[in-house]
Amino acid sequence: MTDDGGTETVWLDEDEQRSWRALLMGMTLLLDRLDDDLHRACDLSLVEYEILVRLSEREGRQMRMAQLADALAHSRSRVTHTITRMERAGLVARTSSPEDGRGVIAAMTEAGYDLLVRVAPMHVGGVRAHLVDLASREDFRAVGRVMNAVSDHLVAAHPEMEMRRA
Repeated sequence: MTDDGGTETVWLDEDEQRSWRALLMGMTLLLDRLDDDLHRACDLSLVEYEILVRLSEREGRQMRMAQLADALAHSRSRVTHTITRMERAGLVARTSSPEDGRGVIAAMTEAGYDLLVRVAPMHVGGVRAHLVDLASREDFRAVGRVMNAVSDHLVAAHPEMEMRRA
């Protein structure tokens, strides 16, 4: 069978199909579980948690909104909406960039940092229990290598994105 471009489609074989479906199912269940755990513990979503983590890793616990969106591989509008919710909750604050005045900076508040410190052990425990500890160290490293290759390939297809540098 050929696609619209006239090239031959190389269908997934049985093993590839089984692995692909396992990846989809596993990632969906894992992300849902981690998100549910955070909601139950502190009414925080997985995306909000990841924003707090990214900010905590930066000098001054702050980051330009555009860089944050790229680092999370989310649209700028999605990050803006999420930051708005987090700002209302007192977890982050927005300011203008002191460098050029045009960019917007998201900065973690003390309340955001305190929340992150409180929930990080629970979240990391979930990541370990539901993923890391289920695989051998070698297999987990292989997953990391594969997903890095996927990320590198997809970011290269969209050079305006700076995810890998953020």
